[in-house]
Amino acid sequence: MVDHDDDKASQLKRLRRVEGQIRGLQKMIEEDKYCIDVLTQVSAATRALQSFSLELLERHMAGCVMEAAAKGGAEADRKIREASEAIARLVRS
Repeated sequence: MVDHDDDKASQLKRLRRVEGQIRGLQKMIEEDKYCIDVLTQVSAATRALQSFSLELLERHMAGCVMEAAAKGGAEADRKIREASEAIARLVRS
């Protein structure tokens, strides 16, 4: 059984780390750091958010989508469609 409190704590820790990266970017701009160095840090923050998004999507599919698929019907169709749309948004970003 999944411990949702552990999941939540882990997710919040990762998001706080990304938040720190964004604050670091703000500081770099304030300090007129070299553009390429800023872009390197933007890339790192982007990858961190992408990684977070993929993990969240995986958890959603393993939980909500699988549960709905097991039950079948309109709810399953809706959950699968939602997951597909979320994947499409991630691919486009």
